[in-house]
Amino acid sequence: MGQLATILFTIFVFTNWHWYLIPIIPFVVYPFAWCGHCFIEKNKPAAFSRPLWAKACDWIMLKDWILGRVER
Repeated sequence: MGQLATILFTIFVFTNWHWYLIPIIPFVVYPFAWCGHCFIEKNKPAAFSRPLWAKACDWIMLKDWILGRVER
């Protein structure tokens, strides 16, 4: 899950005092997601047209994954 990478990166930034990296925290997973969309799924990511909506949906999917609502 990409949001777990975001959480781990955030922990890294704050525990190692890398304050200059704070602005890129929301964008950590986008390169991986975009590659998956473009090369594997062959579609256009929602983050291109609606970035805030896409980020909110990522967090909702993480919640559903934690609660066991996402099927494999």
